[in-house]
Amino acid sequence: MIHVHHTKDDSRLQSLNTSCRKTSISTSIYITLYIFFSLISAFTVFLNLLVIISISHFKHLHTPTNLLILSLAVSDLLVGLIVIPAMTVAIMEPCWVLGRYFCALLLYINFLCCTSSLGNLILISIDRYVAVCAPLFYHSRITIARIKFCIFITWGCCIMYDAVLIKSYVNVKVPSGCFEECYFIEGDFLVSIIDFVISIFVPCSIIVILYFKIFVVARSQARKIFFKGAATLSGIKIVQASKSERKAAKTLGIVVFNYLLCWNPFLYIFCILFSSGNLTSVIITFLPLVNSFINPIIYALFYPWFKVTAKRILTLKLL
Repeated sequence: MIHVHHTKDDSRLQSLNTSCRKTSISTSIYITLYIFFSLISAFTVFLNLLVIISISHFKHLHTPTNLLILSLAVSDLLVGLIVIPAMTVAIMEPCWVLGRYFCALLLYINFLCCTSSLGNLILISIDRYVAVCAPLFYHSRITIARIKFCIFITWGCCIMYDAVLIKSYVNVKVPSGCFEECYFIEGDFLVSIIDFVISIFVPCSIIVILYFKIFVVARSQARKIFFKGAATLSGIKIVQASKSERKAAKTLGIVVFNYLLCWNPFLYIFCILFSSGNLTSVIITFLPLVNSFINPIIYALFYPWFKVTAKRILTLKLL
């Protein structure tokens, strides 16, 4: 007769298996989603690295607006490098196998990417607002030194704020068998409301208001240019500069709209659909992460400098 000895690891594994959620996704969809999200992660890292190397290496691209794009690309790079692969495991696997401490780290980086992206988008909105609405004062008010300082302050505030916030959501005392078990779904209601106002409502309101004003002013300028035209050479230069600034505002406005479109459904549906284990919950959960993949594509479509620098980087002609 064979006697089976149960160890602590066996009992822990058995408890994890019983506490793990069941998935309703078929094997073919399971494999397809793994391949799809792996490709999304790889391309997100690759494209954002192109943006970072392009702006960092080529000195003629060191403008205030491009430095903000560089800072936003760093957030998107973290999403592709850490968040998307870990979230793929968290959503696709019935058990969380990476440990509760990495779960806390994943949530922290996810929060950090969200808040830093919003902070960068606020700075981008302010940059475009001054460029379009007060073009004569743009170069005196928006300097590279000031932009670097603002980026540094934004990242510092986000790092500290999310470090305080993560303590309200992460449950490191309970061994987690599922990804959902390592954070509090029903946390402090007051903390959730304050976090929503500080990190979502106020930044999004500022961005929407600034871009609404940019849209109104840009439309007014376009009408004046259409009816009056440009009679002198200096007038033509002003018109060309105005068109350039409006084009940049339009491009970055698409980036802002893409962010708001990807993240807003996530805020309301995540808690409802995350644990359901169906295909809809997977798509909704990954929708905000795909935003980091789309941003470099927007730059490639609307910024000629990105096409040129990316070609030089890929052909190893950096010099």
